Amino acid sequence: MRVEVEIRVGDHPDVAASLVTPRSRALTAVLQHWPEYLIEALGLGLFMLSACLFVTLLEHPNSPVRQTVTDPFVRRIPMGLAMGLTAVGLIYSPWGQRSGAHLNPSVTLTFWRLGKVTPWDAFFYVTAQFVGAIVGVGVGAAVLDAWLAHPTVSYAATVPGLGGAGVAFVAEFLISFFLMIVVLTVSNRPGLNQFTGLCAGALVASYIVFEAPLSGMSMNAARTVGSAIYAQVWTALWIYFTAPLLGMLAAAQLYVATQGLQRVLCAKLHHDNPQRCIFRCSYGARAH
Repeated sequence: MRVEVEIRVGDHPDVAASLVTPRSRALTAVLQHWPEYLIEALGLGLFMLSACLFVTLLEHPNSPVRQTVTDPFVRRIPMGLAMGLTAVGLIYSPWGQRSGAHLNPSVTLTFWRLGKVTPWDAFFYVTAQFVGAIVGVGVGAAVLDAWLAHPTVSYAATVPGLGGAGVAFVAEFLISFFLMIVVLTVSNRPGLNQFTGLCAGALVASYIVFEAPLSGMSMNAARTVGSAIYAQVWTALWIYFTAPLLGMLAAAQLYVATQGLQRVLCAKLHHDNPQRCIFRCSYGARAH
């Protein structure tokens, strides 16, 4: 005897979930969220192009600025301002408002750990960030040619300072920890969240001025790899893959322990805008 059983998938969420394969989840993520992935690549690419331009301007020995300003500390001040303003511009731009302006694998992975980013979105964000950094430095190399390749510029590569790898690791951990603490604290307070981008930009600027001699001031594995590929400088690469991520995860753990996970509202650095939000967002109607 043959028995036929009809199963309505809608009545059985567990069955429906079993029919969704990892490949289909990945395809759905790409089809629905590819603009955000592209924005992350373009955003970090522009950041790296800006870094290449300003490092060349300030550090190449034939640059009039380098010849005029001989003190490296003084030269780091305009460098910090330039990159801080670049970060602020990207965060508050329509693109940054759309993607959340992570521009950093450690930021994305920390928000994934906090439950605000799905695994596939995290994967494609991080992939896009690495691609964007590599392409951004590549564009800089095409425009600046030998100027960017000069040893004093070295494609804006990040390497440990005179204190060595240990000091660089601690420095990268601490600056990443403090950046994430500030981002979580400011972005999750309705009266302050519009200032998150300004706070992040100010920290980037100050880190370049004061911390760069210790580690090169990366906080960003994609940013370091983007320069290293062209410079062929792989010194202590492990630091830039581990210290920023560990620092930001530690900051997230401290924030959750003191404020509670429910106080993490979204993964966007600047949420108060009309752009769609692809994250597991607690801000309400604009969350998709």
